[in-house]
Parts: sequence; C-alpha cells; structure tokens
Amino acid sequence: MKALVQDLQLKGLQRRMDKIQTPVAAVVIMACNRADYLERTIKSILKYQNAVASKYPLFVSQDGSDPQVREKALSYDQLTHMQHLDSKPVQTERPGELIAYYKIAHDMEIAPDFFDYFEAAAALMEKDKTIMAVSSWNDNGQKQFVHDPEILYRSDFFPGLGWMLTKSTWNELSPKWPKAYWDDWLRLQENHKGRQFIRPEVCRTYNFGEHGSSLGQFFRQYLEPIKLNDVQVDWKSKDLSYLMEDEYIKHFAEILKNAKPINGADAVLKASNVQGDVRVHYKDQPDFERIARQFGVFQEWKDGVPRTAYKGVVVFRYPPPRRVFLVGPKSFELLGIKSV
Repeated sequence: MKALVQDLQLKGLQRRMDKIQTPVAAVVIMACNRADYLERTIKSILKYQNAVASKYPLFVSQDGSDPQVREKALSYDQLTHMQHLDSKPVQTERPGELIAYYKIAHDMEIAPDFFDYFEAAAALMEKDKTIMAVSSWNDNGQKQFVHDPEILYRSDFFPGLGWMLTKSTWNELSPKWPKAYWDDWLRLQENHKGRQFIRPEVCRTYNFGEHGSSLGQFFRQYLEPIKLNDVQVDWKSKDLSYLMEDEYIKHFAEILKNAKPINGADAVLKASNVQGDVRVHYKDQPDFERIARQFGVFQEWKDGVPRTAYKGVVVFRYPPPRRVFLVGPKSFELLGIKSV
C-alpha cells in the first residue's frame, strides 16, 4: 500500500486494528477521482464484508485530492480512509498484524464468495512460495468463454483487477513497486522468474467502469460481457492441492494431452464439431493472434506472454463446457509432454 496517511489518524487505525482478532487480509480499494464509482464499489464489498469484517478490515487508499472522493470515503464508519501523498509505505503500530493485502480498483463489484475464495487462496500461498499473487480476474472471463465457477488455474501472466499478495511478498516488492500498470508490473515480474499467479475461470470481480482506462470498444468487447460469479462456492471444503507447483504441472499436462488436436484453417468450425476438449497449436505470436481473433479471445501479449497463459497455453471454453487450448510451440516441452 503506497500511501502516506493524511486523513487517517494513527490512533484511530490502532483502535480499528485492536478489534481485529484473526485478520486474514486488508482489503484496499484504490480510488482517485470518481466518487460515484467508489460508492458502488464500497456498497458491493460491504454487502459481503460486514459478516466477516474482523477478518477483512476495509481501507480506501485515495490517489490525489478529489474532495468528493474524500468526503464519500469518510462517510462510511466501516472503513479507514488513507491518501497518497508520496511513495512512503504506510506503517501500522504493531508488526505482523496482517498476512496479506487485497487490492481492488474503485470501479469493481465483487462476487458472493469473494472472501471465501481469497481465504482459501491465502492458505495456498502460504504453502507454495512460487505463487506471487492470487487474482479474482480472468481476462477471458466473458460469459461465452466460461462454465465452471470451481475451476482455478495457474498463470504466467498477471491477471490484475482484484488481487492479493502475502505480506512478505509486499514487503519484498514495495520498495520498487512500479507507478505504471501493465508494462512496468510485467518487467517487475520478469525479475522474479518462476513465480506465478492463481486465477479463477469465472471472475470474482466485475469491472463496471467504462471511463478512465476502460474506454469505448474495449469496454464493450472485453469488460462489459465478463461473467461475475453468482454461485456460493464452499471453498473451505475444496482440495486445492492440485494448484501446488509440482502437482499442477502434471495435472495440467494430463488435461492437455487428452484434448483432441485440431489442425489447419477454420479452427472455430472444427472445434464446434468435436466432442470434448480440443487443442489448437500456434507457431508464433502472429499465428496466435490470428487464431485468437477467430475465437474472439484476447490477442494481446506482454513481454512474450499471452494473456492468461500458463507455459504458453491459453485455455477458455468454446462453446461451454468444451475447453479449447491454444498451445505454444514450446508448451509441450515446458510441460514435459512427449509428442502425442
């Protein structure tokens, strides 16, 4: 949390922290200049956070000095307002209070199982240090590409838009945290090779903000159709051990091997006429972009990684429940799969 406290009284923060008996994570809403968006986000979070407030203290971290944003944040007794004035990190008065931080943009709504999902994922991160962050987002999470709200994936691409770090990871990264978003974050990711991200198939956050960075055609094509999970998944009963690094690579490789290969042109038509999961191999980035364009999923790469990819493989449903795997030229080698 890059902020210097202005409106926050440290004694007030101490009183709030004194009430927290078993904290799991601080929930931090990143706000700037849209008080109406902030209000919608706060209401969405409080709808599910009130019952578990002792585990998930809520903060609004304001970037800038918009008076309406400040007034809106301060109108809620259930949260603590902070304001960014420089790059010095906030220090609480007791070390070790929180084991993780969630970060949420001020134009997000959350799913009913948002907190249970992250609590289960926090336990996973504590066990597997190769997980850099857990996200509530899937870039290819549009309604037409998802099916199972209980499925989680590992990814080499930072999903963003509602994510959680352990406190130890934040302490490691905060001194060099980038000010820009995608490009600088992914350069930072390159300096921590071998660490990956957890993402859901069905999103636990929904980005409703068409203004700012989410404009026009991009919003209508990629953000507006996102499916926000509406199922109360019992994450406490789920065995997530398959997401541990050593287990997951075998788990994912087996699923991929069993998918039926599709070759040649008209991948969409061929996929629609095959029973079960399918895989389509691409040769390079232009070839990937051509195939992704046919299906309508994200074509974008950052620093050599396609959005949502794991070992160069992008997976989505088309049509649900069939899974389509777009497989890179080195994916089989990276997954330890011999030619099949």
